[in-house]
Amino acid sequence: MTRSSSTATATATAARVRAWVRGAREATRPVPRLKAAALARRWAELPESARTPAQLVGRHAVGCEGTHGVFPKCDFTCTPCYHSADANKVRVDGGHTVAQVEAQMALLEELRGPHGHAQLIGGEVSLLDPDAHAETLLAMRRHGREPMSMTHGDFSEDYLRRLVLGPDGRPRLRRVSFAAHMDSLMRGRRGLPRPRSEADLLPFRRAFVEMFRRLRDEHGVRSYLAHNMTVTPSNLGQVAEVARTTPPLGYDMISFQPAAFVGDQRRWKEGFREHTSDDVWAEVERGMGTRLPWRALQMGDPRCNRTAWGWLVGERFVPVLDDTDPRDLAVRDAFLARFGGLQVSNTPPSVLVPRLLRAVAANLGVLPLALGWLRRALRRSGGVRALVRARGRVRPFTVVMHSFMDAAEVAPAWELMERGEVAEDPAVRAVQERLGACVYAMAHPEQGRTVPACVQHSVLDPGENRELRKLLPLVEVRQPVA
Repeated sequence: MTRSSSTATATATAARVRAWVRGAREATRPVPRLKAAALARRWAELPESARTPAQLVGRHAVGCEGTHGVFPKCDFTCTPCYHSADANKVRVDGGHTVAQVEAQMALLEELRGPHGHAQLIGGEVSLLDPDAHAETLLAMRRHGREPMSMTHGDFSEDYLRRLVLGPDGRPRLRRVSFAAHMDSLMRGRRGLPRPRSEADLLPFRRAFVEMFRRLRDEHGVRSYLAHNMTVTPSNLGQVAEVARTTPPLGYDMISFQPAAFVGDQRRWKEGFREHTSDDVWAEVERGMGTRLPWRALQMGDPRCNRTAWGWLVGERFVPVLDDTDPRDLAVRDAFLARFGGLQVSNTPPSVLVPRLLRAVAANLGVLPLALGWLRRALRRSGGVRALVRARGRVRPFTVVMHSFMDAAEVAPAWELMERGEVAEDPAVRAVQERLGACVYAMAHPEQGRTVPACVQHSVLDPGENRELRKLLPLVEVRQPVA
């Protein structure tokens, strides 16, 4: 080898090393540049009313995402039903679903950064062929999304295994997330077509979790499971029972959704606005047996979302932060200032460990605050002995309430927003504020933008589903020969 060729080889090697170091330095940044840019854009979009010290959107997260127009059909009849009247006249087509989800996720990645949490939602997800369902989830992951399949939960264990396991019997999905919507307002569940009470559904809630438990025991497939429930005056008095009996089953989250006048008007059977969000939250707290502090950390507008993050010690809920304790609020402020946007989820250990080390090394000054929070968290948990006694039964847990708006409220507010106008009417302006702070975005690749979920369901879904009826009719109509 000549001296010149040796020099060229050394130079090339040095260049590769420098490139690797630059790549590793960027990959292990506590907040990747693309995510930081997405957060800054989202913060700038928020209305002034949402830019509070508790706000997570634009400071730590961009919010959640969902699909639309990908499989609107459902095989249940529920009261209320948020799908438009034409939704069940659209054929489920796996190829259409995969293609549409791919396009929507690509836009979400472009506009909202390389990481996100997206719901595979439409009608009933288990009407998809298991292979198409799996291909869709993998497409979402390719775009940096952690997907969650939204379901009524009435599918077989055989379907779940065909979804998760490939033809060779080995897992093609190492982790799955499902949100099972189960309440007494739903009609059509096998074995319980017309529930008389929420208590009737307890065996079905338990059986749903047990399917995933067996899947993990036999194949090592991890899962994240949420439980959703619609609340109307007819089942408000049973919310506490659901909040008490559901967490011990093994769900990671419980979510309550006060009903709104959205979707198929033929399914509006009650005066949904006879109770308030405070009424629903009070029942959830009664069932959980404790106050659920939600004001310390806010996702979007408090008129839309309440979230209590924490953990279960046995069956007792312990909050991450107490929103009445100034010391906990100081911890929150320090975390968002120093660690806001820290990317943890969907990160391999080889990247996560150095990322965390870099974040901590650059912020050692917050250690006293962190230690103080740790002491209070231990106290709230009942002390070290209580944690030891509950060994194996301590796990993260989240309580959520989403309050959707009525279609009649959303339509005029959105019409003005599309014209760039701020409403003079305070009530309409309040709806505009809520839409501007919405944490649940849906992508429209043909327009290169996202819209709030309430706009999608209240304004856009009816027309979208009418067009899908033509594209994907339930029965193929043979055109007459000219």
